Amino acid sequence: MTERFGKWISGLDRTRKVAFGRISSFLGATEINPGTWEDLEAMLVQADLGIDVTEEVITSLQAHVAADGLTKTSELSEYLEIDLQNRLPDRPVLDFSAHRPAVILLVGVNGSGKTTTIAKLAKRYTGEGKKVVLGAADTFRAAAVDQLQAWGKRLNVPVIAGQEGGDSAAVAYDTIQAAIARKADYALIDTAGRLHTRYNLMEELKKVHRVTSKALPGAPHATWLVLDANTGQNALQQARAFKDAVQVTGVILAKLDSSARGGMAFAIQHELALPILYAGLGEHPDDLQPFDKTAFVKGIFS
Repeated sequence: MTERFGKWISGLDRTRKVAFGRISSFLGATEINPGTWEDLEAMLVQADLGIDVTEEVITSLQAHVAADGLTKTSELSEYLEIDLQNRLPDRPVLDFSAHRPAVILLVGVNGSGKTTTIAKLAKRYTGEGKKVVLGAADTFRAAAVDQLQAWGKRLNVPVIAGQEGGDSAAVAYDTIQAAIARKADYALIDTAGRLHTRYNLMEELKKVHRVTSKALPGAPHATWLVLDANTGQNALQQARAFKDAVQVTGVILAKLDSSARGGMAFAIQHELALPILYAGLGEHPDDLQPFDKTAFVKGIFS
């Protein structure tokens, strides 16, 4: 149990100290009064839960106070943790055994940590004995291709790349064909970082999505959006645009260890109803952890 929570406690250190630590300190031994709710509401908003989630949490806690006759703020702590945990769904079982290769698109804006995340996924899957092919479809940024190729050499995983400025959809197609030829279990495709406000770039991302189904009927089998946890509530606009454009099926929260805005996880679930699949809790390849809602909530309050 200690090992299960250890990475989360250390990875959520900034979120805990900057945001939720204040809440834990506030919920001491004082009497519950009208000012309690105003102060707690402000702290939850500042912790990046968002207005809607915050209001729902406050209403829920007030109902517990009325029903159970709570009088001390310290008595709210357990109810708050339980309430927040219940707002996050259980992580879905990711079973791609029916597909070979399973085609997974990684999407997100520049700087979100997408390329590093795809390498960490490759490390995880190869560690499970799976064969992986990577697609460097971010043809607009040479550094992204170089970075993924460097990871490929380090992990001994083939990387399919095209010419700089070339057709990213063609790279995605070639990646899937290579994965089929090599009898790979996974084809992980790193798409170009898209500014969600740029119509033409989002349209090109849609093209990549369409082309994968031509390379392999039924593909992509998953489209995962990588969000930088440092962006907090601003990430929601990005997420909505990507969800509408390419049928995002899950979220990966990158850079959670360097962020004080871990509370955005609750807003993501409330606004988008998308499961959080993985969380980046450090720079090491093994620090990409399957999302664990219990460990997450314990980590932000522990």
